[in-house]
Amino acid sequence: AVDYVRGLLICEKGHANMERIEEEVSSSEYRAYQHFISNSKWDYEELISRIGLEASNVLKENKKISGVPTGYIIDESAHLKKGEHSVGVSNQYAGVAGKVDNCQVAVYSSLVNGTKATVINEKLFLPKSWTSSKHRCDKAKIPEQHRAYKTKPELALEMIDADIERGIEFDWIGGDGLYGHNRQLTYGLDKRGKLYVLDVHKDELVYLECPNIYMPEKKAGRGRKPKKLKAKEERIRIDQYTTGLKQTDWGKAKVRKTAKGWLQLKVHLVEVWVWDGKEQKARRRTLVITKTNENKPKIKYSFSNGKVDEYTCKQYAYFQAQRYWVERTFDDCKNVLGMSDHQVR
Repeated sequence: AVDYVRGLLICEKGHANMERIEEEVSSSEYRAYQHFISNSKWDYEELISRIGLEASNVLKENKKISGVPTGYIIDESAHLKKGEHSVGVSNQYAGVAGKVDNCQVAVYSSLVNGTKATVINEKLFLPKSWTSSKHRCDKAKIPEQHRAYKTKPELALEMIDADIERGIEFDWIGGDGLYGHNRQLTYGLDKRGKLYVLDVHKDELVYLECPNIYMPEKKAGRGRKPKKLKAKEERIRIDQYTTGLKQTDWGKAKVRKTAKGWLQLKVHLVEVWVWDGKEQKARRRTLVITKTNENKPKIKYSFSNGKVDEYTCKQYAYFQAQRYWVERTFDDCKNVLGMSDHQVR
């Protein structure tokens, strides 16, 4: 294992196969690599657990120095592939290509504190074209307990639970709009008492005051008895709300250093309510809106289950902006260690 990882670091990008590693790393033996990759029964879950705990301990010490909270960022990454035999490969959206393509997709979690970040967990996403085919699963030797179809937010929640059980420490959870929009995930984090700042899409609908939920009365003499709850108040799109903000409604925050100097953002926080149309009561959220200082500013929206006055504008902006680092970890893993270059079934 140590020789193999050393080979990934030494060999030229795109050429880190077992033959090249054997040539580059003294003490290498091709058949040992072949056995290690194909048949060896090492416990990947235990390996992931140890990596996560070691990273958590390192960032715990970094937190004492930096004074900033440690984040747990969830995101998916695609690995472009040919053919149909690689486990989970399918025509699906690949962010790396910016389109639907033949690829494998996995959900990853990273720990981040300040400018230090690392991937600590992952789960392969199996499309329904795989989970519905016993033949494909048998041929690829997918364990029975991993053959059920699960959405990416479901996989993310499983990873969060596993890492909490392992003793991995973090202060808040971040992710993109796929996760921020998913109520199963956000309600699950509410239940677990975990702070999150998850991105949402600009067309997300919110109430600006706590809505009054009621069951409509049956109209006299006709129609069925109503079964759907309604709210008296109207909802508004968050991008429409943003257009009505004045210059004085925005705060300012310096978030992190970039190649062009400090990333400075305008920040607006507001208490809003979201309702799924089923619960007896709407849920309170803090809407975090940030925009860049440009002629055509980039605007980002996030929901948090933290209270609006629980953290400052700068802290909420920091939570939202740290998703940048998970992309950096993907870049490092793919460009340095060839994470997408594997050719195994």
